[in-house]
Amino acid sequence: MPLRRSKVPRDAVHHPLFARFYARISVVADLRGGVAAHRTELLSGLSGRVIEIGAGNGLNFAHYPSAVSEVVAIEPERSLRQLAVQAALDADVPVDVVPGAAEALPVKSEAYDAAVVSLVLCSVRDVPRALSEIRRVLRPGGELRFFEHGRGEGRAMVATQRALDRTVWPVLFGGCHTARDPIAEIRAAGFGIEACRRLFVPEQGVKLPSSPCVLGVARKPMETDVTGDTKGTGDTNGTGGTNSTGDTDAA
Repeated sequence: MPLRRSKVPRDAVHHPLFARFYARISVVADLRGGVAAHRTELLSGLSGRVIEIGAGNGLNFAHYPSAVSEVVAIEPERSLRQLAVQAALDADVPVDVVPGAAEALPVKSEAYDAAVVSLVLCSVRDVPRALSEIRRVLRPGGELRFFEHGRGEGRAMVATQRALDRTVWPVLFGGCHTARDPIAEIRAAGFGIEACRRLFVPEQGVKLPSSPCVLGVARKPMETDVTGDTKGTGDTNGTGGTNSTGDTDAA
């Protein structure tokens, strides 16, 4: 199978002003907004070969457990990629930072035990294609770990998010969209949701359009056996997992 579906320029995403802003605000969010703890939860228990899509400035790298043998970190934005390379030098696990786009991952099929997306699906240009690529590069039964912000609850919040997405938000924040539904997109791509909880970033204080988040685990189905049945679809509850209150999430 081909390494990737089509050629993508090495710097397919170029937002130098936003990159500088993100590099600063993301560190503040980790230290003061509780995001560092979410990163630890996101990556806990991972092992083997991992591909991280949209690595940004590499803040996840310090949270990978020692059982991870290799991380290939894809980052399309040049300025953030340079920061990620520096972060990789301090990581406790081997991290290789490479250019590439989520819609055309420059790696072989079924080569990874797990994939990680962390606050990236909001800005991907073609979410279904990106998730299709992630499914391609995962081995059968491989995990997709996700920590994403997206559509909130309540008419007022959703209306605000949609209005912002049609106007200023993507322009100001590097192509980010606030009203996307990552759980629905992950399911539509053929992954089974194994666990999911809803949270806010920051947990306390004013809720921004980007505050509603989901954190969880999905799984690529196992290969179809000779009877035509698919083994290990992974969607254990069929409704999107359990949220932070313990209730069933109906997203």
